[in-house]
Amino acid sequence: MIDRVIIRGYRVFRDFDLAPSPGLNLIVGDNGSGKSTLLEAMTLALSGHINGRWAQDELNPYWFNAGMVQDFFDNFRMGKSPATPEIFIELYFQSSRGEESDPDLQILRGVHNSAGEDVPGLKITVRPSADYSREMTEYMNGRDRPDIIPVEYYEVAWESFAGVPVRRKPKGLGLSTIDARTVKSTWGVDYHTRQMLAGFMEPRERAQVSIANRVSRAEITQNALNAVNQRIGKEAPALNDSEISLGMDQSSAAAWENTVVPHLSSIPFALAGQGEQAALKVSLAMFRSAESTAFVMVEEPENHLSYTALTRLIARINGLAGDRQVFIATHSSYVINRLGLDRLRLLSRGRGTTFASLSSDTVSYFKKLSGFDTLRLVLARHLVLVEGPSDEMIFEKAYKSIRGAVPIDDGVDVLSMNGVALARALELCNALDRRVAALRDNDGKNPAHWEDKVNLYLAAGKRQLFVGDPSLGATLEPQLMHRNSPEHLRKMLDLGADDDVAKWMATNKTEAALRLAESEGTLQIPEYIHQAIEFIHE
Repeated sequence: MIDRVIIRGYRVFRDFDLAPSPGLNLIVGDNGSGKSTLLEAMTLALSGHINGRWAQDELNPYWFNAGMVQDFFDNFRMGKSPATPEIFIELYFQSSRGEESDPDLQILRGVHNSAGEDVPGLKITVRPSADYSREMTEYMNGRDRPDIIPVEYYEVAWESFAGVPVRRKPKGLGLSTIDARTVKSTWGVDYHTRQMLAGFMEPRERAQVSIANRVSRAEITQNALNAVNQRIGKEAPALNDSEISLGMDQSSAAAWENTVVPHLSSIPFALAGQGEQAALKVSLAMFRSAESTAFVMVEEPENHLSYTALTRLIARINGLAGDRQVFIATHSSYVINRLGLDRLRLLSRGRGTTFASLSSDTVSYFKKLSGFDTLRLVLARHLVLVEGPSDEMIFEKAYKSIRGAVPIDDGVDVLSMNGVALARALELCNALDRRVAALRDNDGKNPAHWEDKVNLYLAAGKRQLFVGDPSLGATLEPQLMHRNSPEHLRKMLDLGADDDVAKWMATNKTEAALRLAESEGTLQIPEYIHQAIEFIHE
C-alpha cells in the first residue's frame, strides 16, 4: 500500500505531504483544491503515464506550480541565481504482506528519496536535461523571453527508491482509474468483455462461435456483396492486373471478439444511461483481483446516479475493496458519510488534513445520518451552526441588517443542524480546526449548562457557543418577543388584531421565521445572535 505521498512543484501542490489510509481514502475539497491533481500525480508516479501516454510526451509548462514559476522568474530578473523549477512526486510503499516477503516491493527499496529512508518506493522527477544546458542558458538570457518554463529542454525521470530507472509499471502495483464524470475508464467494457469471454466460455464454445462467425462473414461476401463485386468486375477491370473484389475479413480467428459487447437489459452498453455506465465501470474496476489491481482511483462516483443507485454503488465499493487501496475524489456528502469520515482527506490551498482523531462513534453517527450535508461543514471557510430552519432564516435576516449583505456573499455558510447533535458537529469542526459560531436555544437552562456538554470542542476565539439569556425566553420566539413589541411583530407577521402573537409564533415556528425573514420591516435582534455575527467576523 501507499503510506506516504510527497508532491513538490506539481500544479496546485507546491509542497504537499499526505499519509493515506490503508483502505478507503475519500478526497474532498473546493473546486481547484487539487482533488483530481492528487489522483493524477499518484497515477503518474505509479505508471509513468498521464492521459494514457508516456509523461515525456505530455509534458507542458502548466504542470509546474504557478507560484514557484513566478518566484523563479522574479528572482532571475533581480540578478539572483534561483534553482530552476522542478516537479517531484514520491510514493512510499508498505507491504500488506510484510515487506520481507514481498519481492515486488523489495526491488524498489532504497534510500534514494527525499526522506532518506530505506523503504520501497517510486518517484518521478521533471527536471532540466543536462543535454540542453546551453540552450536553457540562452533561453533565460533572451531579450524577448516569456515567463514560461521551456519544457522542450526538460526530461522526465521515472525511478525506484533503489535509484534504478523504471521502464514499465512494476509487477504487483496494478492500477485501475475511473472517471465517472465522463464515463471514461482505463479498465472498462473491453476488460469486462475479455473477462466474461475467459470466465464463462468453454474452449469448445469459443471455437463454435468463431466458426459461426466465419460462416456468417462468408455468407455476407457471397450474397450481400455479390452484386457489388460483379459491378467492380465490369466497371473497374483496369485498376490492377489482378481481379479486385470486396470480402469480409477471414484472416483473424478472434475477429469476432472485437464485435462482442456487454448489454444492460438488452441495450448495448454504450447506449445505456450514463448513470448505469458509470456505476458498472466503477464496479468492474473494483471487481478485478487484488493481485492485478493494488490501487483503484475513482473520480466522483456520484455523477449521473440517483440516490438509490448511489446507495447500491457505495455498498458495492465497500464490499469489493478487499485489501486494495482505494482513492475516491468526491463532492458528495452522502459518499463521505456512508464510507466513513475517518477516511476523509480534505485538500485546501495545496495542503491535506486528515480526520483520524474523530471518535469511532461519531464516524458511525454520521454513517447513520448519511443524508446530512457534512461536506458543507467540512468546506465552509466561515461557519455558523444553528438548530433548525427557523434559526437559519432569522440569523440570515439579522446578518443582512447588520452587515448589509447575505452571509454567503461574505463567505459565511449558515448550516441548519436539523436534529444532528451539536456535539458531533463541533467534534468534526475541532478536527478541522475550523472557526465556527454555534447558536442554540437555552431551553430554560443556564448557558453554562450547554457549554459544559461541548466544552471539549470549544476554543476561545475559534469555536464558541452562543446561547440566549434564559430570563428573556427559553427559545428563539420569546427572545424575539422581548426585543420587538407585539404590535410590530403582528405587522411583520401579517396577523389579525385578534391573533395572539406569542401563541401563533410558538405553534408556527417555521412559518413565523419565513414571514419575518421576507418582511421589509426592521427586526430587532436578540443579543446572542448579534454577538455571534460579530464573532464570525473578528
